[in-house]
Amino acid sequence: MKKLTLHLAKKWTILTACLGMLFFASPALTLAASATEIDIGVNETLKKFKSEVPGGAEFLRRAAGVLVFPKIIKAGFGIGGEYGEGALLINGETQSYYSTAAASIGLQLGAQSKSLVIVFLEQDSLQYFRNSKGWKAGVDGSVAVVEWGAGEDINTIDIEDPIVGFMFSNKGLMFNLTLEGSKFTRINK
Repeated sequence: MKKLTLHLAKKWTILTACLGMLFFASPALTLAASATEIDIGVNETLKKFKSEVPGGAEFLRRAAGVLVFPKIIKAGFGIGGEYGEGALLINGETQSYYSTAAASIGLQLGAQSKSLVIVFLEQDSLQYFRNSKGWKAGVDGSVAVVEWGAGEDINTIDIEDPIVGFMFSNKGLMFNLTLEGSKFTRINK
């Protein structure tokens, strides 16, 4: 009986690992978008940012660069992963395309979608990001989340961090986000 239980545990582990790899590979294959599709999504996400963040349009004008991911899909079954494609804009013009990916282990089941806007407020931080082969949040740079009161203009906040992130769900702006461990890699489109 003990051998049977051990055998079933090994099979369960292998099945879970295979499903986890499927979740990691599947989004990359099914979410691959054309440059045009990404650009359309980026424009829609920036419109949402400007409408949901008081003073958002003025805040974006101060940015050295803006990295926008219109749709990041997170899926998991024990082992989870997330993947999305977006664009880096400088002075409102697309400079290059990026993917983001992250993995997680723990109790999780299902899938969800979110949008991400990362604002580089300093030229040095933007340049470091652009020169990296694969930039990892929390290792190569820290992305701060700015919290402010309802109705308060973001431009009235004294932001000292060089990189600021904003995440949106279908319900609006999300707080308490973390991007630790998310990797951002330049892709060709």
